[in-house]
Amino acid sequence: MNKLYTLGSLAVGESGRVLALPDGFIKKRLEDVGLAIGTRVRCVGKNPSGDMRAYLIRGAVIAIRRQDCEGIGIQREGDGNGLD
Repeated sequence: MNKLYTLGSLAVGESGRVLALPDGFIKKRLEDVGLAIGTRVRCVGKNPSGDMRAYLIRGAVIAIRRQDCEGIGIQREGDGNGLD
């Protein structure tokens, strides 16, 4: 069974695949930086306040606000989904 998490739930070093994107303007902005359904992402860092996180997306490191991360559904790697 696949469990849906949000992108913001990934700890530094964890990876997952995008399953859902928010609607509206932010969806277009995320797609512009390469984040689309099925994209593999890895959390590579966060600022001390936790408001911004850095993700490795298609070979580029992209910072995304925590508020925006909550609208991005992912499936964590290692959840028995064959992505490992």
